[in-house]
Amino acid sequence: MDLSFVLSILVFSPLLGIIVLAFMPKTEEKSIKLVGFLATLPALGVAFGLYLHYLAGKSLSDFDVAKDWITFGGLQGAEAGFWKVNYELGVDGFTMLLVVLTAVVATLAAIASIYVKHEWKGYFMLFLLLEIGMLGVFTAENLILFFLFFEITLIPTFFLIGKWGYFEKEKAAYSFLIYNGLGSAVLLIVIMILFSKTGTTNIDMLTKIVSDPNVPMTSGLKLGLLIALLVAFGVKLPIFPLHSWMLRVHVQAPPSLVMIHSGILLKIGAYGLIRFGMGIFPEQFETLAVLLAVLGVVNLLYGAFLAFIQTDFKMVLAYSSISHMGIVLIGLAALNEAGVQGAIFQVVSHGLISALLFFLVGAFYERTDTSLMENLGGMAKGMPIASGFLLAGAMASLGLPGMSGFVSEFMAFLGLFEEMPWIAAVGCIGIIMTAVYLLRAVLGITYGQSHRDFTGVLDLKGVEFVPVIVLIALIVLIGVVPSVLSSPLQATLETIMLGLGG
Repeated sequence: MDLSFVLSILVFSPLLGIIVLAFMPKTEEKSIKLVGFLATLPALGVAFGLYLHYLAGKSLSDFDVAKDWITFGGLQGAEAGFWKVNYELGVDGFTMLLVVLTAVVATLAAIASIYVKHEWKGYFMLFLLLEIGMLGVFTAENLILFFLFFEITLIPTFFLIGKWGYFEKEKAAYSFLIYNGLGSAVLLIVIMILFSKTGTTNIDMLTKIVSDPNVPMTSGLKLGLLIALLVAFGVKLPIFPLHSWMLRVHVQAPPSLVMIHSGILLKIGAYGLIRFGMGIFPEQFETLAVLLAVLGVVNLLYGAFLAFIQTDFKMVLAYSSISHMGIVLIGLAALNEAGVQGAIFQVVSHGLISALLFFLVGAFYERTDTSLMENLGGMAKGMPIASGFLLAGAMASLGLPGMSGFVSEFMAFLGLFEEMPWIAAVGCIGIIMTAVYLLRAVLGITYGQSHRDFTGVLDLKGVEFVPVIVLIALIVLIGVVPSVLSSPLQATLETIMLGLGG
């Protein structure tokens, strides 16, 4: 049975919701929110279908699609096929996990959109366009298609921040656009150079061609391209000092968008470094291993120490994201199976944990109009259930055994201790600081001195339970049964290790 249509349905299914919303009157709030939510379900169903297909022992290559799309130099006869960009979608174990993560977080963020107060029609149309971009990024099998989907994510994110954010939303939106736009420009230059030198943008073909000594690319050019990729995806991840835009976004964007931004969009940076940096330039990646390890430790410590001195819980979580992305860099720098697997685990784990914590801080803000920790003191009296979930999310984030954060951090540091024990030992300070700043923040919010009367403040209710229960369940599942991630990753890890000469 031909299954090549499945990935196109996965990526473009939210388009149906956009079309339906376009014909709906903008005053129908309940209907618009329902359509917006329902439009995320087909992608969620297909994503889990991919995972079940894998569990049944069948090959994920069954879903690969490759169609003629753009041909350059068509006047040059039969040889013109050399300059082609095809419409190519595909998944392997790694990208399948990211697709499932994207579909889950997008659906839960659609539920979190109950906090949006106005112009729901425009909001959900942009929201669904953003989902198309995210799903396309992780399934694209050539660099041109990847870049187009990557750009599609920037436009709706800019408008969603600038229109539906908080007090300094315009500043946050332009900061996001400028930084990410510059990162995109660097990425486009890399893609064009690779295309001109190799005649292809297919990722698998590039992996083979770039390693061929007959290809007219010096080792200096390859290293330069890898450094450019590190800058382009370092903005997205973000790597210190390319991070300041992200802090504004996490504080000013609406809760549903921050769930997607911290849970998925930051992970595009990690995905790009693994898939393109490590995949296409393995030898040069080894050359930069020590630099990456140092950058990872700097991210980890910088984020942790600055999270410790924040008074706004949103800023604590924003700096926490910077710190936790350092663990991704640490794992990749190890260049061994444990480290790379830990980095990928961290990508998925942090996506779930950050989405949970930002949903909860959104729920608190909705009820109290503040995210300052001193003003949220004594929350356990007014919102005991939400406070319990907050504590569970914090425990997962600081790496409590039995939760997903522990598995990812343990493997990333295990990998780095094998290769660079001194750098890893310094990085361990960041792990200690993570426990300090998270427990300080959560203790202050739940049992700190109360500066307000919580009479009349409602606890989590109705659909608000769906995101927290689903995310906690997935976090615990990965922590207790890590094979749900490690098993699909095996083939990807073997390919990466082969490229690295391991």
